[in-house]
Amino acid sequence: MHLRQPQTIFPRRQHGVALFISLVLLLVLTIIGVSSVQTTSLEVRMSRNEHDTLLAFQAAESALRDAEAQLIAITSTAPFDNTAGLYDVVPLGEAENWEDAATWTGGNSILADAVAGTAAPSRYIVEYIGPVLRDENAHQQEDPYSGAATVDRVEMFRITARGVGGTPNAQVLLQTTYGRIMD
Repeated sequence: MHLRQPQTIFPRRQHGVALFISLVLLLVLTIIGVSSVQTTSLEVRMSRNEHDTLLAFQAAESALRDAEAQLIAITSTAPFDNTAGLYDVVPLGEAENWEDAATWTGGNSILADAVAGTAAPSRYIVEYIGPVLRDENAHQQEDPYSGAATVDRVEMFRITARGVGGTPNAQVLLQTTYGRIMD
């Protein structure tokens, strides 16, 4: 009989494969971690910008309401002489008042009530567009068939408001048209 001798198991020589695999896994995990940090940072900036834009929108909306309150109090269109934020509407083809950067500085526009958290106060301008005859636009004001309508025209105004958010870079421009019967 032939006896077999037990084989001794000797570890084979390692060639650094385990080290290489762990370094590759570490590199992959590092890339995933850095990517996550960059994504989170981007989302925080996007959220901050969205907040600034919403704050600027609210400030501009508040300025529109201030302008409407001012228009309720006027009794004449005489103050619309292109000074102090009260303008005549520009002729067709000319640059609009709100497009000029100088309109939003100094006494060229009207300061609105402050909105908390904004980097600069809101401003607005009011442009007198002109009268609109009620016969042609009877559906815009009062019921013309009720017999209560005694004034035949509505004075029309365009209000442009600029709101600034939490940073000066976040700006919103809003416009509305406002009609009012003048006695």
